[in-house]
Amino acid sequence: MDNLTHSLVGALIGQAGLKKKTGLGMPALIVGANLPDVDAACFFWLEGTEHLGFRRGITHGPPAMLLLPLILAGLLWGWDRWQTSRGKRPEGRLPVHFGWLYALALIGCLSHPALDWLNVYGIRFLEPFSSQWFYGDTLFIIDLFLWLLMGLGLWFSLRKEKRGGNCQGLARNVLGIAGLYIVLNFAISQYDKAQNTSYVASISSPPPVFFWQRETIGIGGAGNYFIDGERIGNAPLSACDLHAARAASSQIEAFMFWSRAPVLDLTEEGTYVLGDARFYDPRSRDRFSIEVPAEFCTEPAPR
Repeated sequence: MDNLTHSLVGALIGQAGLKKKTGLGMPALIVGANLPDVDAACFFWLEGTEHLGFRRGITHGPPAMLLLPLILAGLLWGWDRWQTSRGKRPEGRLPVHFGWLYALALIGCLSHPALDWLNVYGIRFLEPFSSQWFYGDTLFIIDLFLWLLMGLGLWFSLRKEKRGGNCQGLARNVLGIAGLYIVLNFAISQYDKAQNTSYVASISSPPPVFFWQRETIGIGGAGNYFIDGERIGNAPLSACDLHAARAASSQIEAFMFWSRAPVLDLTEEGTYVLGDARFYDPRSRDRFSIEVPAEFCTEPAPR
């Protein structure tokens, strides 16, 4: 999910009462909820499609879930000590307890892969022990209804707290409603998949706004994919030796490692472009496609 959603979840968990367990509890929850996305730094050293094969992996796996909260808790604890030594520590801050800092940072971090699993992009929960991708097919990566629900809920909770009211109950109710909304969307996706028995398997892709709708990506076997019943990819995957291309190109290897539903197109210029059925929309294909070198391809087989 996007980082605003991660931040809102961390903040609402804090408003639900956990931020009062220790000083700097809210930063531990909010920063922790975003910390696994530190892998975005890979854009500084990876090129082309290589980031697709790196993101949502090692920093989202079990070792990172234990180590990243420890680093964050240490930094926050050190910050509190540094402020104290210079007489700059805010008077209203609660005493800082390292154990609680670690626990809250851990809760925040664990919320991150749980949310990332919800969309069709996928996540590798078990890195570095396994590189298997897991997909929830439940929410679009940016969900405007969650933004609205949790954003307003957080604002009212903070406002109520400032006036001396009980903000915890409101925050818990908002988290509960968000949970029910996610369960509803999961059920819609499962129902959509159950209707598509003509395919070997199917992907239920939620749209950006109309959460009750689904774009059905049918997997027909032999590299054939269909979006809402219409076949996509004007060339069969067998038109290119993708095994040899992967061995020769780190870019294609990264793309194929990431791709859940690879499709191949022969362009008007005579080049082969590898894409993914989940992001076949022309608006996103430039970011989720790669050209296959001509030496690995032949004329498309008859269809």
